[in-house]
Amino acid sequence: MLEKILIKEVVAPILIIFSCVVIYLIISKIIKKVFTIKSSRVDERKRKTIVITINTTLKVFLSIVALLMILEVFNIDTKTLVASLGAVSVVIGLAFQDLLKDFIAGFTILFEDQFSVGDYVMIDGFTGKVIEAGLKTTRIQAYTGEVKIISNRNITTVVNYDLGMNVQVVDVAVSYDSDIKKVKNVLDKVCEDLSQELSLTEPATCLGVEALSDSSINFRIVIPGIYDDKFAFARAFRARIKESFDEHGIEIPYPQVVVHNE
Repeated sequence: MLEKILIKEVVAPILIIFSCVVIYLIISKIIKKVFTIKSSRVDERKRKTIVITINTTLKVFLSIVALLMILEVFNIDTKTLVASLGAVSVVIGLAFQDLLKDFIAGFTILFEDQFSVGDYVMIDGFTGKVIEAGLKTTRIQAYTGEVKIISNRNITTVVNYDLGMNVQVVDVAVSYDSDIKKVKNVLDKVCEDLSQELSLTEPATCLGVEALSDSSINFRIVIPGIYDDKFAFARAFRARIKESFDEHGIEIPYPQVVVHNE
């Protein structure tokens, strides 16, 4: 009789834990296959975030189920325990309302695809790369290195720079003595050459004269590209424009002050 009891209390918990582990591995594998999407890198980041979140929730749920089943093996009244936990959860819910709001907001952000890890966003005037998108908080790192941690319940408006194609605008100033047709031809050539060298998904375009300022004629170039690359593209264009202007004798004006002596 004692041996049967010992076998029950030793073997049953092992079988319960083993079964829960097997169930977790099977379900997590199915989830991974279901959410395997061969698409853009934004979708890939979203897929990974969803899979990790679901697997974490599943792990917690199965752990609770396994614990309750093991307690049943030792003849502990789990119904009373669950009822007690229900009453306690109400008190905890009132005490941790903000935490629950964070979790609800986290799930909303995740399933509405507002942003994913790796996206460049602006939240509350802070712009940077999402390095962690949890259920409670979101961490954003600026290009200068600082990290801002934001509670998900406080995220009301998001500007996501990676959901669509971004453009970088480069304005180029030339003197009023310049031949605008010549300048336009030179800038068109720069756009054509660098678009090929940088393998842009869409070619850069010189829109033409953008403004007639006090001391210069301003041309505008639009460079398409994802947010992470567009600043580097703009720097490359400015360097090439300077080289081309020097080669073709096009002057880039600078402010001058004329002083008259009586």
